[in-house]
Amino acid sequence: MADHHALSMDAVDCPALAALRWDEPPEGPVIVLLDQRRLPSQEVELVCTDVPALVEAIRTLAVRGAPLLGIAGAYGVVLAAVRGFDADEAAGMLAGARPTAVNLAYGVRRALAAYHRAVDGGLSAERAAKAALAEARALHREDAEASERMAAHGLALLEELVPGGGYQLLTHCNTGALVSGGEGTAFAVAAAAHRAGQLRRLWVDETRPLLQGARLTAYEASRAGMAYTLLADNAAGSLFSSGEVDAVLIGADRVTADGSVANKVGSYPLAVLARYHHVPFVVVAPSTTLDFGTADGSGVEVEQRPGQEVTDFAVPGEAGTVASVPVAPVGTQVYNPAFDVTPPELVTAIVTENGVVSPVTKVGLAQLCARSRSGNGMMSI
Repeated sequence: MADHHALSMDAVDCPALAALRWDEPPEGPVIVLLDQRRLPSQEVELVCTDVPALVEAIRTLAVRGAPLLGIAGAYGVVLAAVRGFDADEAAGMLAGARPTAVNLAYGVRRALAAYHRAVDGGLSAERAAKAALAEARALHREDAEASERMAAHGLALLEELVPGGGYQLLTHCNTGALVSGGEGTAFAVAAAAHRAGQLRRLWVDETRPLLQGARLTAYEASRAGMAYTLLADNAAGSLFSSGEVDAVLIGADRVTADGSVANKVGSYPLAVLARYHHVPFVVVAPSTTLDFGTADGSGVEVEQRPGQEVTDFAVPGEAGTVASVPVAPVGTQVYNPAFDVTPPELVTAIVTENGVVSPVTKVGLAQLCARSRSGNGMMSI
């Protein structure tokens, strides 16, 4: 079950966005989401009281972004456990809600493992649920810390790649606080450059068909006081040819063992453009997005979205209603993948909280992870 309520002015004015939080009102624990479907015109919270409501929120993109989906999945397991439902069944529902984003399944597994360790150790169901909650909160905290470290590594990398500052950065989709427990991934790097006085312009792809760039990234850039400009996705080539892009910064929903990057559809064409125009193409993602169980990009399951997202425009109405305006003939066939995969040879660098991999290779990624486990993962390879 889900319910909506408007944010208070205090919450709206807070400089840090709370895209997701765990709450325990008198009626029982809930997961509270900032409903991203309603942004930027309405700042409304969606309250999920059970796992089916959370799964629906994930599938309909009320909550989205790889790191945040991992956090949502972990809290979802807790929600099932604390309300007396089958945690394993809930975990299965959550993990399958959006198959491309590896973080979602990771967060689910982590909270579920904590729950089962507690049960196997003889703890009551109530105490096992609390153990799972502690694990979900730890994941939430770790993601915020990872965001801060990625921003620092990414800014240092930009200083190497584009000496002199005054960066003109192009980004795609949304990679800010709306996808993270902290300030985000690629957007966090741009925000760090902005605070350092080194961001000349953030170019924001609109990101069709769901306009996450126009609705969400522009919203976050505006809140942060950045100099930003929105462009139609098919205008990116013109922007490159005019020499107005110093680097491309994107996030990732999955990075395979060889360094292939699955991200919002439209990322791969940017990588091709960047290579042709000799512009760095940088991926910023936490280590939880690395998937060493998938050898290369051919093994990534790419989610196919409903055709109506392309054939119709969704027009928000009053009280959260949405009207669809057809822009294509009835019966039009639609190809609508949510993601595309960029091969590693087109990626200049992958920035994680544990360091930078450049050039991007299977060996380089493995070495970075090994060094991070030993506490010495802060240098480029």
